Amino acid sequence: MTDRLFLLNPGWHDDAGGPWYCPAGAIIEGVLAFHPALKTQLDITRLDHPRPRPAVISQVGEDHQSCPILVLDGTFDWPEARTSEATGKRFLQDEAIIPYLAARYGIARPHP
Repeated sequence: MTDRLFLLNPGWHDDAGGPWYCPAGAIIEGVLAFHPALKTQLDITRLDHPRPRPAVISQVGEDHQSCPILVLDGTFDWPEARTSEATGKRFLQDEAIIPYLAARYGIARPHP
């Protein structure tokens, strides 16, 4: 199995205007750019902004559609992960993804 990362495509518009990008997603994209090997180690899916997001819902349920989200494959224990009540899968969102990637895949960590 593989950890599954869901990110939003940039450049969307909504009722508040646009074009927009996801700030937390941009940070994760930066981590992927710094550590390109992650792109082959993770199952990465980029989604358009509008909800519902069926690919995410199938993994963690409707209550956790915010991206970025990393659905853990269950082979690496991470106590900080949340558990989906809908599917029982463990996941991390936003910048909480980075410490997990550092611990599991050996990438650099952000400076404190």
